[in-house]
Amino acid sequence: MFQEFTWEFIVGHMNYWLFIVLMMTGLYVVVARGNLVKKLVGLNIFQVSVFMLYISVGKVTGGTAPIFPTDMKIDPDVIYSNPLPHVLILTAIVVGIATTSLALALIVRIREAYDTIEEAGILEIESAICREENRIHGEAMGGRG
Repeated sequence: MFQEFTWEFIVGHMNYWLFIVLMMTGLYVVVARGNLVKKLVGLNIFQVSVFMLYISVGKVTGGTAPIFPTDMKIDPDVIYSNPLPHVLILTAIVVGIATTSLALALIVRIREAYDTIEEAGILEIESAICREENRIHGEAMGGRG
C-alpha cells in the first residue's frame, strides 16, 4: 500500500515533479510580484503546468494513435491512446493565447490611464481618486463632506 521513495520512483514520475515545480513557480510569481506583466507571465507558467499534467495523464505506454484501419479489421490486442486529453489541451492552448492577448491589451490601457503597471502604484492612485471623490461628493452620497 505504501510505496517507498526510491530513485526509480522519483525518476519514473519526473513529469509530475516538473508539474509541481512549474505550478508552484507560477503561483509564487502571481502572488509575490506587483508588476502586471510579471503576474501574467506567472499565470502562463501555471497554465503550462496544467497542460503538462493533462498531456502526461493522457499518454498510454505502448499505445498507438486511435486511427482505425480502412478495412475495419480491428485487432483487439492493439492498445489505443485516448485522444480526448490532447484535444482538450489544444482547445485550452487557443483559449490561453486569447486570454493572454486580452490581458496584454488591458495592461496597455492601464499603463495609458495610470502611467504605471505596478499594482501598488495603481492602488495608490485609485485611493487618491476615491478620497477626492468622497471629499467632493461625500454628503450627496450619504457620507461626510
